Amino acid sequence: MTDPREFSEERTDSTSHPGRPQQLPPFPPGYDPNLPPLQPGSPYPPLPQPSRARPEMPRNVVRPPKRAPRSGWRKAVYVGSGKLINPGESPAERRQRELVARVNQPLRGCFKIAMMSLKGGVGKTTITTTLGATFGSLRGDRVIAVDANPDRGTLSQKIPIETTATVRHLLRDADKITRYSDVRAYTSQGASRLEILASEQDPAVSEAFSETDYLRVVSLLEHYYNIVLTDCGTGLMHSAMKGVLDLADALVVVSSGSVDGATSASATIDWLEAHGYGDLVKRSIVVINSVRPKAGSVDLDKLAAHFEARARAVCQIPFDPHLEEGAEIELERLQPGTRLALLELAAAMADAFPLKN
Repeated sequence: MTDPREFSEERTDSTSHPGRPQQLPPFPPGYDPNLPPLQPGSPYPPLPQPSRARPEMPRNVVRPPKRAPRSGWRKAVYVGSGKLINPGESPAERRQRELVARVNQPLRGCFKIAMMSLKGGVGKTTITTTLGATFGSLRGDRVIAVDANPDRGTLSQKIPIETTATVRHLLRDADKITRYSDVRAYTSQGASRLEILASEQDPAVSEAFSETDYLRVVSLLEHYYNIVLTDCGTGLMHSAMKGVLDLADALVVVSSGSVDGATSASATIDWLEAHGYGDLVKRSIVVINSVRPKAGSVDLDKLAAHFEARARAVCQIPFDPHLEEGAEIELERLQPGTRLALLELAAAMADAFPLKN
């Protein structure tokens, strides 16, 4: 028989005091009472807690030290104080360092640059050598300049001659070349590490340097060199020119600081656009090379503005007595303004390098 007291006394649990009614805990904050009822004695489900991302330690919390100045009064203060006072780089030094970093951009494969001018005497071969030497002196890869001038090119006169071999000899022995040291036997190298592959000095022989010959030469060189500059002749219709333009990744059109030089450079761009090389023109750089000490009455800034509307970039190279000599070129003998201008030219060209995978 059921004890009647079970029905007359309030139910208690094991944790409540005898005789005290069981009280359910209040709804926790944020709990929805419209949820399905819980089973008797079941606890309320835990509320979702907001996720708190653990803060990460910021990177680069240590400030990099100032770079030591390399010239001017800043260097004098730095050295004179026993390296205790470091005023840091000057704006010019910082600019130069940034240009060098651009020149050293990574390069995938072989980048081919065509150097062109319709007019002689504007310093095209000089710009070819100095641009190649700037790349060679700053980058760790191999740089070569090829003389494709059919009219007794002078590229080989810009660095010390190490061999009498020419592009014709390289073509003759192409089947025997299997490594870089084999190619090196046909080139001359300057102090900047720029190598030059000379052309034939006999115009009658070099005129036979055809488009097919040029394609064979470049297909061989691109296995061993990262940058190939081609010093073209002044004519646009000579036999190798089509091969040069078809393979070129970028173009440098050289103009003097005179009206006739600028007119010839503009005509070169007109011809290229008319013959299907408009895309190459968009990747071109116009170099205004001051071959005379003074520009006279010609406004070089206006010339630059004219070419900026037609090319990817325009660079002005100031007159330099060392380049006027027409002999072997040593970068160390160039004036600071000339070296800076060449550095800007090399950096502008390096901006067109294909991105590294």
